[in-house]
Amino acid sequence: MAQDTLSRSLHDVGLAAWFGGTLANAVALNPASAEADTANGTGRVANTGWNKWTPVNAAAIGAHLAGSVGELAGNRSRLVAQRGVGTMALTKTCLTVAALAVTGYSRLLGRKVNKDTSVPALAGTEPAASTPDDVVKAQKKLSALQWAVPALTGALIVISSLAGEQQRAGEVKKGILARLTG
Repeated sequence: MAQDTLSRSLHDVGLAAWFGGTLANAVALNPASAEADTANGTGRVANTGWNKWTPVNAAAIGAHLAGSVGELAGNRSRLVAQRGVGTMALTKTCLTVAALAVTGYSRLLGRKVNKDTSVPALAGTEPAASTPDDVVKAQKKLSALQWAVPALTGALIVISSLAGEQQRAGEVKKGILARLTG
């Protein structure tokens, strides 16, 4: 089995940034924005923070996807030969698609929230009484989705740990024997 340090690094660093950045924004940025002096200031702080994170997040996701494709290519023989690897890869792919979908939908909602960067808010995902109705709806959805992305990417980290365990020499032998014996 050849080493594929670049693919693994892109996969892991991209996933770590995607997970960590969205978790940090949900835990810290959204609530901390409430410390602004006015409701409009709160909206401005939250929207500015998320707008600054978006290109970094896009790069992290791109790195993760490039690394994932590289890992799949590098492990294609194990996908066929070793029992359990295909199921793990399918699970990982489904989680990745779900995380991408939730991230993309969150970004669409975020664009509604920050069409006016200084939209009034009590916190990043908490509307004020003067928040426009369309933004209120988006914020309510974002309030739940801000936790879905770290949950899905966290699950990807766990599945990636399983993938690493499956690459241990003893596990490869057991998986190949299990595939051959049925």
